[in-house]
Parts: sequence; structure tokens; C-alpha cells
Amino acid sequence: MTAAEICSAVKGTIAVNVEDASATGVYVGDLLSDVMGHAGEDCVLVTIQNHLNAIAVCTLVGCAVIVLCHNRPVPPDMAEAAAREGVAIITTPLSQYAAALALSSLPPAEH
Repeated sequence: MTAAEICSAVKGTIAVNVEDASATGVYVGDLLSDVMGHAGEDCVLVTIQNHLNAIAVCTLVGCAVIVLCHNRPVPPDMAEAAAREGVAIITTPLSQYAAALALSSLPPAEH
């Protein structure tokens, strides 16, 4: 699923656009150590964590897209790091649960 398709599914806004960003699975988590230990590659991370560490974790595990829930703002340093590391960021008014449901056509991205 492309970032544009993910954005449409969660009724969101693309905050950081990365050309060719896509995901083949979904992982929902706010505890970044859990994401590091369990999220699979090429996933979309659904979270409320809007800081640099989320980008670092996505880079480490290979998540290509972050969906920030509850319209959490994207701080400038997070946006810069995401663009530099190739991680797309989408904001949505949805909760984590509602965003996960909206992306239910993708399988869970766990290893």
C-alpha cells in the first residue's frame, strides 16, 4: 500500500512525503522498545509518538511510514529527520485503534 493510499485510508494528511514510500504490513505501538523488538520490515507504524526517537526506531526496523494519531503535530526536527531517513509521516484525527481498522487490508507486521 502506498503512502498516498495509507493517507486516504486513515483520512489523514501527508506531513512528510517520501517518494515511493509504501508498506506491506501494520504495526501499532507507542512503546518504542516494543516496536524495535517486534515490528517487521516495510511496515506502517501507527503511533502517537511524535519525536525523533520514532524516526530512529523506524530506521532501525525498516518501517517506511508513520501514521501519527489524534492529529499530533510533527515537530520540525522530526520532519527533517524523517525526510533525511526516508520515512513518510502521515497525521490523522483517528485513534490508534481506528487507524488500525482503517488499514486492516494489510496484515500485521510482526516478526
